[in-house]
Order: sequence, then C-alpha cells, then structure tokens
Amino acid sequence: EIIEQPRAVKATMAGRIKNNEIVFENDLSFLKGVNKIVITACGSAYHTGVVAKYVFEELLRIPVEVDLASEFRYRNPIVDEHTLVIIISQSGETADTLAALKEAKSRGAHILSIVNVVGSSIAKASDDVIYTWAGPEIAVATTKAYSTQLIVLYLFAIYAADKLGSADSKLLDTLLDEIRELPKKVESIFAMEDKLKTLAKEHYEMKSVFFIGRNIDYAVAMEGSLKLKEISYLNSEAYAAGELKHGTISLIEEGRMVIALSYYEELLDKMMSNIKEVKARGAFVLATAPEGNAAVGKEANEVLYLPKVHPLLLASVEVVPLQIFSYYVALYNGCD
Repeated sequence: EIIEQPRAVKATMAGRIKNNEIVFENDLSFLKGVNKIVITACGSAYHTGVVAKYVFEELLRIPVEVDLASEFRYRNPIVDEHTLVIIISQSGETADTLAALKEAKSRGAHILSIVNVVGSSIAKASDDVIYTWAGPEIAVATTKAYSTQLIVLYLFAIYAADKLGSADSKLLDTLLDEIRELPKKVESIFAMEDKLKTLAKEHYEMKSVFFIGRNIDYAVAMEGSLKLKEISYLNSEAYAAGELKHGTISLIEEGRMVIALSYYEELLDKMMSNIKEVKARGAFVLATAPEGNAAVGKEANEVLYLPKVHPLLLASVEVVPLQIFSYYVALYNGCD
C-alpha cells in the first residue's frame, strides 16, 4: 500500500483538475458565509487535519481549529451556522468522528466530510462529501489514505481560495502545477528504499525514538511517529522542536535516535539549532531535507534528501520515507 501511493494520489486527482481549474462534484457556494473552519478526526486523519490548518490559514485567511474527534464530542464546542466543520475518516465509520459530526450538525454547522468509502455512515450524515478514491486498504496502519486525504485538502484549499479571492492567483496556479507532479515525486522516493532498509537494520533495536519538526514538518513528525509505534511497537514520540527545551531534552541521551524533519526551509536555522542541541547530548540524528540543501548534512548523522516541492505541499513527500523506515524497523523486530 506504500508503493500504491502514486497511483492512489493520481486517482484522487482524476477528474478534479480540468483546464487548469479544480472541479468538485459538490455545490460549495456555502463557503462565502463561513467565518471559521473546524477540522475533526482521529489518528492519521487528524494528522492530515493538522497539515491542513497550515495550508488553509495561509491560503484562506480564515481561522482553523483542529480537534481530535474523541475530545470534540465530549465538550461544548463553539460552532454555528457560519462554521464549516470538515470531518476526515478513511472508513467513514469511525465512531468518535461520527459522534463529533452529529454534535456539530446539531449546532447548525455545515458538514463537509472527506472519506474513502462510498455510502459510509459519515458520508450519509454529511451535507457534502469529497471521496478520496484511495482504493481498498488492507493494512490497519494507513498510508495511502493519509496521502489521498492530503490531496483532497490541498485541492479544496486552492478551490476555496480562488472562490473567496483570498490568495494570489499566481500562487494558486503554482500549487496546482506542483500537485500534478506529486505522483512522480512520490514514486522517485522509492529509490531510497535500500538506504532506509540499511538504517532500519542498524537501529531496529532502539528502545525509544523522538521525531521533531516545526510548522508542517511538525505535523508530519506526528504521523511518522505514529507509524513507527503502530507497527514496530517501539516507544516513539513527536515534539514541536521548539518545545525540546521545556523538559523533553532531558530524555535525549547517548545513542538515542532523533528524526529531525528539516524540510521547511524558512525555519531551517531554528531546526539546525535543535539538531545541534540533541547532538550535544549524544543523539544520532536522521534528518530530512530538500534536495540541494547542504546545511543539514553538515550537522545530521544521516540525511534523506527529498524532491523539492512548495513548502505547503511538503507533507506529501516527507511522509513516504518515514513509512518505509517504519516498515523495515517492524520487519527486523519480527513484527507481523
């Protein structure tokens, strides 16, 4: 299913980009009355929502909240008829997410769901649905659902920004052109499988791993950490890199692996400082970076150089090597 991602991403785009315009099968005219967006989901779907917060706020200039559905359903959320609630679920049957949907709907919010399974409970209960067309998922640990949910969120953000006039049209055109190239760029990452396999073989006996990042890198760190713990049963935690100094740094000791997601170049200087910080305590640093970025290689022990994409789209390429690495760590640990 990791290897199916270029095909799945293409399927999600199919029919939705025509003559350099985004086309949805839904009537999304309600967007003009929206003054707040709430995204709610569980697990990996929640992590795509965290990525979307950065993208939406940049392009739409509308405040965005991201809530775990299991928390949203048990509080008194502030949503009304001017709130768009985006529900994300692979199966469309996630109990906490369905309960969050019903809670938001009872308060008058407009419900847009992003799901994979046609006719699922969440799809039926929503005002609008955008299907991901990821194809059947056999593995419980999601890979292609995460990647296809990102594509839907990107396309929706560009579409909404165009309709609302909230972003520069040249930027939107650039993003759309780059989204078209994502399947090829994701496929190119498979060439580093041998390197990831070797790294996994060298480090699979580690007891604990830390993922760190800033901005969208942090959102991807959350998903990378979840994948590793979910299939290898290792203790793995994701932290916003700037939070290390608030206690977490005490857990970094000699030989501890720290996976430093350093693709977001605008904050590279900050990340370099964090990498130096953990290395000073003896950490082994595996970093990500865009191709051609030599600075990270001077500090990290190993660097995964990834194809260049617009910073708002970086999650689509950065998550893939983390999935492959997790797969091999699990394999070498004898996990099913």
